[in-house]
Amino acid sequence: MRGAQLTALVNAAPAGVNAALALVDGLDDALVAGLARPGEAQVAALGGLAAALAGTPLGDRVAEAVAKVTAGSPGDEHLAALAGARTALLGAAHDALLAGADAAGGRERAAQPAPAAGPLPAGAAAPLPAARSWLTELAIIGWRGVNHDLVAAGGRPVEAALAVPALRRLAVLLDGLAGELAASCPVATMAAVPARRWADLWARAVLLAQETTGVGDPSAAGVERVSGRLLVLGIDVHEHATAVQVQAHGVLEPSGGGPARLVRTAVAATKVDTIVGPALWRLLADHPVLLAALAERRGLEVTDLPLAGGDLWWRDGQARAGEPADPFATARVLLPAALAAPVPPLDRHPVAIAEPVLLEGYAVDTGDDGAVRFTVDGASVAVAVDRLPTCGPLTPALVAASTACLGLLRWDAGQWTVQPLAVQARVKRATVAAHNGDWAQGPTDAKVAKAEAKAGDSVAVLRERAGRLLRR
Repeated sequence: MRGAQLTALVNAAPAGVNAALALVDGLDDALVAGLARPGEAQVAALGGLAAALAGTPLGDRVAEAVAKVTAGSPGDEHLAALAGARTALLGAAHDALLAGADAAGGRERAAQPAPAAGPLPAGAAAPLPAARSWLTELAIIGWRGVNHDLVAAGGRPVEAALAVPALRRLAVLLDGLAGELAASCPVATMAAVPARRWADLWARAVLLAQETTGVGDPSAAGVERVSGRLLVLGIDVHEHATAVQVQAHGVLEPSGGGPARLVRTAVAATKVDTIVGPALWRLLADHPVLLAALAERRGLEVTDLPLAGGDLWWRDGQARAGEPADPFATARVLLPAALAAPVPPLDRHPVAIAEPVLLEGYAVDTGDDGAVRFTVDGASVAVAVDRLPTCGPLTPALVAASTACLGLLRWDAGQWTVQPLAVQARVKRATVAAHNGDWAQGPTDAKVAKAEAKAGDSVAVLRERAGRLLRR
């Protein structure tokens, strides 16, 4: 991204984004207090929401829902309307921001396919009423009223939904929300409630709990099979206390011809909170082809992999490592013209924006608080060094010394930021490159490798102990 492109991006804030997010905040505040007895401020916020959507297809339903909430008698269908309104506002903000980013970077994006929602398979909808009932109770009581008894009541719909393959996505989402609420109980004693996050999870669960399929499901628009050369640009590591996911962003050159396409693929594993740092890679040992390609910076030849939108479903047995491929060269040659995929409906959220970009020729400004900014031709963008994973070689100091950066363009807290995936820097008069995936087959830094060897293989120890327990 050149200086003029960065200037256009940073200086052209889409009209209406802040207003849309303010409406969402109003509904989120009402969910904190609960919809059973909304106060004057909550009623005003809900009224503003209804007024903003009055001219849309959701207008009548949202107005009815607000009237029912104000009267103290909302039902499942009214909360579904509020969840839909909230999702629509966030989707509109996402679309405006992404359109601005595409225009600034000259990126072309494929058209959104027609919705493919339809009825669930016979018998699959049986767990949905219980799920909707629990979600309704959460909204009526409010986050501040959540206690262990209410959280425990979510166990039955989670268990029932897990038994139905078509509802697995809903089941995992409900289980995650219940887990976060359980860890925070009693919520009334919390100094601050993560209102936006919990409302995001709640609204998505409400929509997934409706008796249609395909809502926000990238596979609902059709899955195609693709073959060709996958060139990885960089990886984003999503780490949780009980899970880790490595998400690779790359460019796919289809073997049958056609334009290069921006895609992403991911592999994941469950974990315990004591497995951190480079040891995380050992959890992903079932994907040796992918790990080798990341560590050795090679392209991948993939055959008949499923592709839904921009998400490539990784299957290690249908890929093989190819020739060495420099991600920075890939970004310079292929990234500008790569066709981006449309975003599935429920993924249209400002926080979900993660667009690969290449920045070069910038000056680095480091604040006293450790904040880093890149400046190109007078345009400045914040660098999300707090997102650097612990399982790779990138550090804030290395990013601050860099001259080129491959990263993800994100919208965070009202501003554009860049999350580094790889950097080039001058070290001892030589240009070196560091990538988040460099340690996929073990640390290449001698000090880190020595520390890992001294600490021992925690993954192997835990697996051996688990094996003992299972054998008893």
